[in-house]
Amino acid sequence: MHISPLSGISADALNALLDDAFGTDRHARTAYMLRKDMAAIDHLSFGILDDGELLASIQCWPVRVGKADLILVGPVAVASHRQNTGLGKRLMQLMLNAATPQDAPLVMIGDPEYYGRFGFSSNDTSGWTLPGPWEPRRLLLRNSHMVTLPKHGMLGPAD
Repeated sequence: MHISPLSGISADALNALLDDAFGTDRHARTAYMLRKDMAAIDHLSFGILDDGELLASIQCWPVRVGKADLILVGPVAVASHRQNTGLGKRLMQLMLNAATPQDAPLVMIGDPEYYGRFGFSSNDTSGWTLPGPWEPRRLLLRNSHMVTLPKHGMLGPAD
């Protein structure tokens, strides 16, 4: 297996992985509304390949709450036949290790039970809203540099 920047992986391979991991109806999800027409952040987006097959990927996107910049983490996708083998955890660690002190705080929509181990929590997101349905407990933030963020606001694409 080897790691590749996601920018070096074909869009067809990535879409096939995302369809396999999340279903072909994935575009209706709230997270897709947040990153619509955005380009992924190259230095934080990776794929794991084995013999040319894309097994897993992580993508990160520029978003905002109010005037504050954030980085939306996700999707974290693992091929259905390779789930529960540690690839998602490996991708999260790769992304966190690639993050620089200049990068904005990280936000995601995910399971707090899983992503809590990476420092994400919903403690500071209760006043934020999203453009679509979501569960407040699943709107998670990792603000390791303690950047001052708005207490209230709509999460949306960065301009």
